[in-house]
Amino acid sequence: MTSVAFPPDARPGRGATRRLRRVLSLDDFEAVARSFLPRPIFGYVAGGSETCATLRDNRTAFAEWAMLPTTLVDTSTRSQKRTLFGIDYSSPFGISPVGFSALSAYRGDLVLAQGARRAGIPMIMSGASLIRLEDVASAVPGVWFQAYLPGDERTILAMLDRIERAGIGTLVLTVDMPVISNRENNHRTGFSAPLNPTPRLAWDGLVRPRWTVGTFLHTIVRHGMPHFENSTVERGPAIVARNLARHMPNRDRLDWSHVDLIRKHWSGRFVIKGILTPGDATKARESGVDGVIVSNHGGRQMDCLPSPLRVLPDIVNAIGGAIPVMLDSGVRRGTDVLKALALGADFVFLGRPFIYAAAIGGEAGVAHAHRLLAEEVDRDMSLLGIISLSQLSRRHLMRIAGEAGTV
Repeated sequence: MTSVAFPPDARPGRGATRRLRRVLSLDDFEAVARSFLPRPIFGYVAGGSETCATLRDNRTAFAEWAMLPTTLVDTSTRSQKRTLFGIDYSSPFGISPVGFSALSAYRGDLVLAQGARRAGIPMIMSGASLIRLEDVASAVPGVWFQAYLPGDERTILAMLDRIERAGIGTLVLTVDMPVISNRENNHRTGFSAPLNPTPRLAWDGLVRPRWTVGTFLHTIVRHGMPHFENSTVERGPAIVARNLARHMPNRDRLDWSHVDLIRKHWSGRFVIKGILTPGDATKARESGVDGVIVSNHGGRQMDCLPSPLRVLPDIVNAIGGAIPVMLDSGVRRGTDVLKALALGADFVFLGRPFIYAAAIGGEAGVAHAHRLLAEEVDRDMSLLGIISLSQLSRRHLMRIAGEAGTV
């Protein structure tokens, strides 16, 4: 494999370089991260809710489509650049919000944002992050922020004011998490929120000293015990605090009237994430939002939901091109990106592969992940016989399994 050219301040350490050499695709990041991260931390990132049926369908849906190429086409001038909200990006994909990123990778949210900026793609910072949004927005102008907001007007307005003062231009409201899902798999792997320093967790840290020293202890020594920094206006509790659940109340009271409130008071770009039905997509458009992300939270919320890819065509038809329709959950290959775009998505986002990349290689890992996927998209465009992503359509796809569903 061709070596990766890193900027001087993004160059990985010797151990990380060896690990990155083993990574030939995004799926490989997961295998390497499994041996690098403590089992509870890896389980938190990798797991889904209940039976993981939603998590599995996110990948199954992509496998049910084959691609139909056009041959003998000069594709030497192809470009995968994509414009979203008037901004030109190097690739048609970005980084989804990942909670607790700083537990997986040292300064995880900052590393993801910096890696995305160098790659020329967008990154969405999670509301469940452990680094102040002001710090990330100052270091990486243009980063998006994803918020978990309660159904409380005073709290919403105060949070909007904080986000605006930080210089955030794009607000992403996640709407599929009124309550925390049944993530029994987290308990099986020993992960809990608040983080419980059990002997099992201590043992997992001892047998994975590279994470313990390079991520956890490095964070404690330089920045102290991580806190939830962005769930409310004030600094939240530490990740080991017993009162963590009481710090995030009233999310189940959030409704469309609060969307109207946000639209009235938020002058920046406003995106809703977690849409799975044409009806909700239509309501979002009518509420004046600037875009929607079709998502099932990566299989981490309600179990037995369809993959976003299955419902994407109906949602695109409902929106009618009025606002951008984006997609996340289950994207892992260049062909996945092209399939989603061919079915009507304007852009796609990925979470888990990029946090694995940041964990094992820091910013250089993020750069490597972007390069691998971008090279696949570029190669697949040529093999498909197109020079522009705008040429993609359903004529490039053939359904080979399953039945198209309508929600």
